[in-house]
Amino acid sequence: MFPRLLSELASGVPGVLFCYRVSADGTFHYYPFISSRVREVFGLDPRKLQTDASAVFDIIHPDDRAGIVPSISVSAATLEPWQYQARLRLKDGTYHWFEAHSMPRREADGSTLWYGQFTDIQTHKELEADLRQREAESAYQLQFHKLLASLSSDFINAPIGDFDQEIDRFLARIGEFFDVDRVYIYRFSEELTRMTNTHEWCRPGVPALKGSQQQVDTTGFRWWQEQSRNLLQQNRVLFIEDVSKLPDSAGPERALLEEQGVAAMFCIPVVTRGLVDGFFGMDSLQVRRWRRDLSDLLILVANLLAQALERFRLEQELLNQSIRDPLTGIHNRRYLEPRIAEMLARYQRSGEGFALAMLDIDHFKQVNDTYGHQAGDQVLRAFARLLQNQCRASDVAARYGGEEFILALADVSRERATWALERVIDEVRELALSFHGKVIPVTASAGLVHVSDLDDPAPTPDGLITEADRRLYRAKRSGRNCLIDASGASPL
Repeated sequence: MFPRLLSELASGVPGVLFCYRVSADGTFHYYPFISSRVREVFGLDPRKLQTDASAVFDIIHPDDRAGIVPSISVSAATLEPWQYQARLRLKDGTYHWFEAHSMPRREADGSTLWYGQFTDIQTHKELEADLRQREAESAYQLQFHKLLASLSSDFINAPIGDFDQEIDRFLARIGEFFDVDRVYIYRFSEELTRMTNTHEWCRPGVPALKGSQQQVDTTGFRWWQEQSRNLLQQNRVLFIEDVSKLPDSAGPERALLEEQGVAAMFCIPVVTRGLVDGFFGMDSLQVRRWRRDLSDLLILVANLLAQALERFRLEQELLNQSIRDPLTGIHNRRYLEPRIAEMLARYQRSGEGFALAMLDIDHFKQVNDTYGHQAGDQVLRAFARLLQNQCRASDVAARYGGEEFILALADVSRERATWALERVIDEVRELALSFHGKVIPVTASAGLVHVSDLDDPAPTPDGLITEADRRLYRAKRSGRNCLIDASGASPL
C-alpha cells in the first residue's frame, strides 16, 4: 500500500523523485526508489535502475560528467546535502539542464542513502544565459561608445600636423576592439576609377598591404562597384564571411582578396560632403561569421571617420588660405619666414648651406599702366609658376609683397645657387605672355645672398632678407634684368 501511494504521489510531482544508494565500499549503486517519470522524461526503465544506477550516469552530457562522482563521494563522507547541476539527455535525444538536490543518510550496513529530486532547470538556465548575454551586450555597447567618445575627442584635439598619426591610432584601437587582423582606409580618385590605401593598421605578424595598394585601377571590379552603390543607397555594411564563396561575377575581387590572404572582410563607404570619398574596412585572415548587429556600430565609426576627414580638409583649406597668396597660389610671407628659420637652424647645427634670393619683376607698374591690372595679374601668376617649377621639395618660393618674390634654396652651395638664379632670370626673359593679342615683355632682377656671405656669427632671417633686398636694389640700379650676388652682377 505505502510504496504504491508513494509512486502515485511522486508521479504528480514535477521532476523525478529518487532514493539513491551507494554501497559502503562504493562498488555498486542503485535506486531503491525512483519515480515513474524517469521513463517519461529520460526514457529509462525504473525497474532496471533499482538494481543498477549506471543508466542515469550514461545520459549525463560528456562535458558535465567529470565532477559528479567526486561530489557524491564528498557528500557520502561528510553527510552534507548533495547538489549538482548537469545536462541530461531526454527521451527525444536533446539535452536539458537538471539540478539534483538530495539529503544523505548513513545506513546500518555502512552504505549511504540519498533522498532527493531531479528538477528541470532548462528555462532557468536559458534565462540566465539570456541575462548574461544582455549584460555582455550592454557592456560591449558601453565599451564601444566610450571608445567612440575617446576617439572623437582625440580627433577634435589633434593638431592638424598630427592628423595622419591620429588616424593610425584610430585604426589600431578599432582593430583591437573588433579583434580583426587588418583595418584600413581607401580613398578614391576624383573620377572614382582608382583607389589608394592611405592608412592601415595590421595585427603583429600580419603583412601590410599599403605599399602595393596605391592608385589601384578599380574599373575591373564591377561586382564591388555595384555593391558599393547598394551600400550607399541603403546605408549599410558589406559583410563577406568567406571570400572563397563570392559569386562568379566577383571573380576579379575574389582573386585580389585571396592573393592578399583575406578570408573574410567587411567594408562601409565613407561619405563627405554628400560624395563617396572612399571606404573603411577590416580583414580577417580566417573565415569568420560577422555579427550582423555590428552594422549600426560600424556606421557610427564610418561617420566619425568622415567627420574627421572633413574637418581635416577644412582645416587644411584654412591653413592653405593663411599661408598661400590668393592671387598666385604660391606661399606667402607667413609660411616663408618659419621655413627660413628652419634652414638657418640646420646651418647652425650641421653647416648645411642655403641661399636666399629676392626677385622683382622689372617695370611692373608700367605693365599695369600699359596693359591694365588684369594683365599685371597674369604676369604675376606666370612668374610665380616659373619660380614654383624651379623649386625642389626642400625649396620655398613665396610672394613677399607686390611684385617682389623670394626664392629660398635649401642645402645648396654659393655657386649652385648663382647658377640656379641665372637660369631663372633667363627663363623669365623667355616668357611668352600676351594679353588681348598684345605681347607683354617681362624681365626680372634678383639679389642673391648665401648664408656664408654674412660676417655675422649669428645670422638671422631678417639679416638675410635685408642683404638680399640690398643686392636686389643694386641689380635695379645696374640696369635691371640681372642678378647681383656676392661677386657682383652676373652677365646678361
